[in-house]
Amino acid sequence: MVTPRKTKHCLAVALSCSLLSFSAMADDSATSSKALSADELMTDRIGRARSAAPESISHKATIIVDGKVVVKGTNGWTCLPDTFPGDGMPMCNDAVWMEMLSAMMKKEDFNATKIGISYMLQGDRGAGVSNSDPFHKEPKKAKDYVETGPHLMIIVPKEMLAGITDDPSTGGPYVMWKDTPYVHIMVPVADK
Repeated sequence: MVTPRKTKHCLAVALSCSLLSFSAMADDSATSSKALSADELMTDRIGRARSAAPESISHKATIIVDGKVVVKGTNGWTCLPDTFPGDGMPMCNDAVWMEMLSAMMKKEDFNATKIGISYMLQGDRGAGVSNSDPFHKEPKKAKDYVETGPHLMIIVPKEMLAGITDDPSTGGPYVMWKDTPYVHIMVPVADK
């Protein structure tokens, strides 16, 4: 049975909760205008790195931020908050992709002998590349500049690329960096 005393108590609790919620919202708006602490920034970058792949992969992956392992994974995948320094385009890569990226950063040859997979489920909007030249000085000015929404990237031995277009405007899978050692298949999985 509800008594006047219980009703007053319930109203007091409800009012207290409302005031606490309002106070928390005010605190949130005040802190949102402040710069993030180093810990908050790292948490944000780890979250961004993990957003590149399905949770079943990214939450057991190694996370590398600015060249340093910040989370040691257990599944052989590596997630990064940026594809290229500071671009904010996260990616998660298997071991083959990490090997290819290492070779590319050193401008060394790479020869795919097995399949490699990379996820970029956030896409690369605003940070695209030349579809033919991974080292283009100003990729946004390249004649073949391309941005892709959420996608997978697949490395395969070169002989498996026959018959796949290098035209990103076809709406399906296409080959990127065709005449380089870093050639791979781009597989869009959603619109931009």
